[in-house]
Amino acid sequence: MEGPTPVSALIHAATMVTAGVFLIARSSPLYEYAGTILEFITIMGAATVGLLQNDLKRVIAYSTCSQLGYMVFACGLSNYSVGIFHLANHAFFKALLFLGAGSIIHAVADEQDMRKMGGLKNLVPFTYSMMVIGSLALIGFPFLTGFYSKDLILEVAYGKYTAYGHFSYYLGTFGAFLTAFYSTRLLYLTFLSKPNGYKLVICNAFDSSYQICAALACLAIPSIFIGYNTKDMIVGLGTDFWGTAIYVQPTNMNMFDAEFVTSFYKLLPVCLSLLGTTLAFLLYTFQSRLLFQIKTSFLGKKIYNFLNKKWFFDKVYNEFIGQFFFKFGYSVSYKIVDRGIFEILGPHGLSTLILKKSSNLYKLQTGYLYHYTFIILIGSTLLLGSREFWLIFGNFVDYRVIAIFFLSSFFIINMKHKN
Repeated sequence: MEGPTPVSALIHAATMVTAGVFLIARSSPLYEYAGTILEFITIMGAATVGLLQNDLKRVIAYSTCSQLGYMVFACGLSNYSVGIFHLANHAFFKALLFLGAGSIIHAVADEQDMRKMGGLKNLVPFTYSMMVIGSLALIGFPFLTGFYSKDLILEVAYGKYTAYGHFSYYLGTFGAFLTAFYSTRLLYLTFLSKPNGYKLVICNAFDSSYQICAALACLAIPSIFIGYNTKDMIVGLGTDFWGTAIYVQPTNMNMFDAEFVTSFYKLLPVCLSLLGTTLAFLLYTFQSRLLFQIKTSFLGKKIYNFLNKKWFFDKVYNEFIGQFFFKFGYSVSYKIVDRGIFEILGPHGLSTLILKKSSNLYKLQTGYLYHYTFIILIGSTLLLGSREFWLIFGNFVDYRVIAIFFLSSFFIINMKHKN
């Protein structure tokens, strides 16, 4: 989120989302024969969302988490094509939202806090229109792009008729309600509320250049129409769009079952999305005092702080995991291994040992011939004696014992010299 908005748009619309979901879909032959892993992916993939963020880009970024959850649990239910379909649809309206956020940030002098915006509807009308289209597509508003893939994921989840399939359906449906709520909250705080920022900044807000507006318009068109136009081609019954790229066991196919899910469960996600939109609009428009009272209550502070701090994930990661590895890296890896074992066995210890031994050998260079003759005599005697010893006792004594004996004798002699 610290980088330029086009980079954020590219990451959230393409690279970050594509990597995991694409690999799961392409590895479908492996997952299809690992049923337990599929169930695990289903449950872990149903992601929760950040509901009370105040940074404009962070709200959109955390919506990617929930959408990524939809894609992954669709793959966990063996509906890989549906997951990839939502991935492709999500790319358009998420890129539209991020580039629209960039247009807003440019308009208000690089301000990203939604609490310092407001009243931008009439000042940046084109950007407002684009953000409305992107937000409606994100919440799965009927007949926009997100509706055709997001609701299909929930239908195939319920049509699985298993415990984890129904669990994913209800969790995804609740996620749809939350997505609608915070998307409407974003639109209200940014465009519809009374201006809350600096007067000079708000009064000088402007729509972006023609190049940026043209990019937003190009993304808005597929955000409206691409889901309807490509659904039958990509995930329609009997389509051969994927060929052999995706493999699904016949026992795991449930697209026909999803077609006959009762209307109540098909309409429930849409109704909850509309309910979330309406509730957010009414609360922030007419009941702002009630929201303030809830936030400032004892329990409200705890809940607000918990959600605003992203479930304290960063705190847990930094203080428990990060600090543990930091201390381990310094006290164990650096002080004991790098500066200890490696230095003793490596350059420092080896060079010190060579210097000491070379100085001892240097003392043997006395310059007297009878000293050299004596050393040659002792060396020849030890060499011949060791050869004869090996010929006599080699069959009875293990050579490893002899090696240990000589090494231990060497170290004992050195220790005595030091003392």
